[in-house]
Amino acid sequence: AIYDRPLVKSRGAEVSLGAWAFLFSEVVQYTQKRVSGISEFEKRLSILGYRVGARLLELLPLRDYVYPVSSLRSPPPPSRTLRLLPILTYVHSTLYRYLFGRPADSLERSTDNSDEYMIGDDDMVITRGVEVPKEMSDLSCGALVAGIVEAVMDGAGFPTRVTAHSVPSPEHPRRTVILIKLDPDVLAREAALG
Repeated sequence: AIYDRPLVKSRGAEVSLGAWAFLFSEVVQYTQKRVSGISEFEKRLSILGYRVGARLLELLPLRDYVYPVSSLRSPPPPSRTLRLLPILTYVHSTLYRYLFGRPADSLERSTDNSDEYMIGDDDMVITRGVEVPKEMSDLSCGALVAGIVEAVMDGAGFPTRVTAHSVPSPEHPRRTVILIKLDPDVLAREAALG
């Protein structure tokens, strides 16, 4: 019967890079026409990403539960994590793999501030087709991904402020760092849990 078929035809269904680049370039052009500065531009991209991230937080654990990798036994229902490191690892690996087909290149704790973590991506897919004009050199189109990460962290019970920063280097000209600044309540809970 039709009810027995899965909603998703294949687990590995992907959107072509060309289609994604076209869609994202249109989003960038549409947004650019409606803003007056770089900070407002990044804020709008972040808001759009936040909407995507809120839906992904609901979708990913449910998809893994309904369509398990192994059909020999059903997995336990998704549980909410209370610790910081598991959710950061989830964002770094599972979420990133779902979005970009690979985990992020690095996950680091800031040496300067104990409430900051950084996810590094040496070649962010969404920045491949974007050429930033010289007058907007401070713009980071990774703000969309920062919004997705912020929504996932907030929705999982870890209030944060997430921003994206372009940090090019000679070997990685499109390197982007997603900076995750944790709410003081998250740090207090982490300290209480030991």
